[in-house]
Amino acid sequence: MARLTRAQAQERNRARVLAAARAEFAERGYREAKIDGIADRAELTRGAVYSNFPGKRALYFAVLAELAESAEPPAPAEPALTVGEALREVARAWVARLPLATDDERGPSRLGMHLMPEILADELTRVPYAQLVKLDAILLGLALERLRPPPTPDGRLVRLAEAALTLLHGAGQLAAAAPGFVEPFNVVRACERLADLDLGDRWFVAPLLPRLSAGDEPWSPPSAVPDAVSGEPVRLDGDGVVAVLGMHRLSAVEDAVRAAPPGAEVTAVVVSGAPEELFPLARLTLGELCGCLRAAVPRSAWPRLRVVWDESGDLAAAAGITGVDDATEVALRVEAGRVTLRAEGYGAAHAAAARHTT
Repeated sequence: MARLTRAQAQERNRARVLAAARAEFAERGYREAKIDGIADRAELTRGAVYSNFPGKRALYFAVLAELAESAEPPAPAEPALTVGEALREVARAWVARLPLATDDERGPSRLGMHLMPEILADELTRVPYAQLVKLDAILLGLALERLRPPPTPDGRLVRLAEAALTLLHGAGQLAAAAPGFVEPFNVVRACERLADLDLGDRWFVAPLLPRLSAGDEPWSPPSAVPDAVSGEPVRLDGDGVVAVLGMHRLSAVEDAVRAAPPGAEVTAVVVSGAPEELFPLARLTLGELCGCLRAAVPRSAWPRLRVVWDESGDLAAAAGITGVDDATEVALRVEAGRVTLRAEGYGAAHAAAARHTT
């Protein structure tokens, strides 16, 4: 048998730790689970667990993220073609994974019941989570707009998406806290009827002044990276905007999408100052929505936005960024394989998309 490389051995150990943690959390519950118990199940040392995850909370987020990304929501008989149908099918896929009143308190369906208390307990997770949910609403709103384009150029359906996600997240919390209270069919119907609301939603650009620099530098990103929205590998060398955003600046990508010229690719490259803990939370949050969205609407209605996780820092380095944190906002305009404009600071995503360089 060929000897494993160090990277392969680390990946194998990481998979063993995740499998052991999932079993431990399911059997004992998050609160009662111990790192020592997880190490014993994985047949590894306590140090081996900590070499892969900084703590129990990060491991908990990673387990839930893996479940969200691997889930296959039930697809409707026909793809949604209206806003109401899309909201109905997203809601149907969402509530299908909620715990039932008859489920065991420590069974697999209740693994996520401690997620919100863990997020609320620390500003390190609370602020990024708010931006992640906002990004969810942007993605859902953009998909709805492709099914029903707003009547005015500045119209949007992101507030409608926020209302739907408020209802769905609330249903999820109550399903865990008050077993038997949530009636899934009522939740699905309520989400569908939200389509009739007119919330007067308009896109507004804040008057921010980022630092701009025109140029003509080569752009050489990695050949292909996974896209959290489509679930497929994508290339980042096409014409468009690449916005490198910290976890506190994720909603800024909407400005790039709306200001970019028709046909331009828009990519959010997500970075963080606390990657070991926040990337699993990010993958979980987007994975829950995007799996439902891909199943609910036809590919033609998927948002014109790619989201990639730069856990290694390779994409930030390719963009010439030497250090990242959760407040990072740097955007590049890419044309014909060259970086023709670079914007840095708040408002960079909009500036790189809206500024004409030719």
